Amino acid sequence: MWKQKLIWICAALTLQIAVAQNKAPRRYKDEVFKEVTVESNQSYKPDAGKDEQKSYLFDLYQPKADDATGRPLIIWMHGGGFKLGTKRAKAVRFLSENFAQRGYVCASINYRLSKENPLLHFDALLRASYYATQDAKRAVAYFRKNAAKYHIDPDKIILAGNSAGGFMALDAVYAKNEDFGRMASIPDAEISKNGLPNQPVFAVINYWGGIYNLEWLKNARTPIISVHGSEDGLVPITHKDAPLHGSLDIQQKADELHIPNTLKIFEGYSHELQRHFNPFYEGAAAKSRWREAARFTADYLYGLMNGRR
Repeated sequence: MWKQKLIWICAALTLQIAVAQNKAPRRYKDEVFKEVTVESNQSYKPDAGKDEQKSYLFDLYQPKADDATGRPLIIWMHGGGFKLGTKRAKAVRFLSENFAQRGYVCASINYRLSKENPLLHFDALLRASYYATQDAKRAVAYFRKNAAKYHIDPDKIILAGNSAGGFMALDAVYAKNEDFGRMASIPDAEISKNGLPNQPVFAVINYWGGIYNLEWLKNARTPIISVHGSEDGLVPITHKDAPLHGSLDIQQKADELHIPNTLKIFEGYSHELQRHFNPFYEGAAAKSRWREAARFTADYLYGLMNGRR
C-alpha cells in the first residue's frame, strides 16, 4: 500500500513541477525583464555627412543587466507617410521597449524623409519609399557587421515597422532594386551605382503597411507577420485602386507561394489600430491593441525560433 501511495505522491510532484515550468516566463515569448536600457543617438552610417547625420541615427533598447549573447535583433521603423516621424515615435518606442522586455535587442531607426509631398502624390510616395528602403537595408548590413558588438545573432535580425515602416520592412526583403527603382522612376544609373543588395533577415513584421507589387513576394521566402485593422482607410487591408496591397492581399499571395506567414486582423479598427485614425493622439485603447499585437507577434516569432512553424 505504501509503495502505491509513494508512486501517487511522486506522480503528483512531477505534475506540479511540469505545471510550474509551463507557467514560468519564457524568454522571447513573455515579458521576462522589468527594466530596459536605452542608448540614444547611435549611428548606423558613421561616415554620414553633416547634413544627413540625423537621418541615420538609432536608439538601442536592451534588457537591463542582460548578459546573454547571440540575441535576436528587431530593427523598428516608424510610420509617417515617409514625410513625418522619428525613431522616438510613440508606436516604435512602445514596441521597442516591449520586445526588449521579452529579451530582444531592438534598434529604432531614423531614415531619410521626403522633401516632396508623398502624402498627396503617389509618384513622390514611391520615390520616398525607395530611398527609405535603401536605408533599411543599410541598417541590416550595419548590424550584421557589428553583431559581436551588440551581442546579437546576425542570422536572427528581424525587420519591423508600422505603416510606412511596414512597407520598408517588406520592400527591403522582397523588392529588387531594379524593379522597385524603375517603378519609382529612379534613373538606372543611380540604381546601379547606389542601390544596396537585399540583406537576408529572419522575419518581417508588417504592422498596417503593405507592398506595391505582390509579384515581388516571389523573390524570397522570409516569414511575414502582419497586423492590420479591417477598416484601415489609409492603407486598406486589401487592394483598392492604387498599386498598393495591404496585409490581406499579402497573406493570400504568401499562402499561394507557401511563404510562412500569419495575419491578425483587428475587426472594426482603422490605421494604427485606432477606432478613428488620428495621427496626433493614439489613446490608451489603441495602445492596449498595440500590446495585443506585440503578444501575437512574439508568440509567432517564438515558434519560428523553436522550429514550430
